[in-house]
Amino acid sequence: MSTISSHIFLRFKPLVFVLCLLPLAFLVYGAFNNTLGINPVEAMTRKTGDWTYYLLLITLSITPLRKFLDLGWLIHYRRMLGLFVFFYGSLHLLTYVWFDQYFDVADILRDIVKRPFITLGMICWLLLVPLAITSNQAMIKRLKKNWARLHKLVYVIAVVGLVHHVMMIKADYQQPLILGLILCLLLGSRWILATARYKKT
Repeated sequence: MSTISSHIFLRFKPLVFVLCLLPLAFLVYGAFNNTLGINPVEAMTRKTGDWTYYLLLITLSITPLRKFLDLGWLIHYRRMLGLFVFFYGSLHLLTYVWFDQYFDVADILRDIVKRPFITLGMICWLLLVPLAITSNQAMIKRLKKNWARLHKLVYVIAVVGLVHHVMMIKADYQQPLILGLILCLLLGSRWILATARYKKT
């Protein structure tokens, strides 16, 4: 890593960390000041779910931005952003389990079977778990090529997560449509990069 890239990385990493915590800070503030609307539990569930997906898309954008714009230093933010995806995904799940279902395991299991969008959300979180566990350097060295194969699950999570979002919405589909278009652009850019690598071999 060049001196300039190192300087950029070290200067902005704490700022990015704080920015990733801001959605949680706003939610906590809203909960204590009763500004989350008439259904605060639903607001917390939706907001944590939204930020899980926003951060997932931001994480997926790092490789295309690195390759197309020659911003190699962005790679040093990917692990942190990926862990924040898991963090907000876990908050999303915890909000549902705690404030919606009150830790009633039987009700949660019935809900998973009865409501497909809950099933898909649970699948997404379960797929995030191995990615979070293997995000450290020691696991990268231990798994070697299998690490890259395992982390391709992020594409499955992105697609299933979008379907989960669409199924949860009752009327306004503008947000998932925009998110879907962004996801298509990101997956398309990765396909272009993969095709370019294949032609070089």
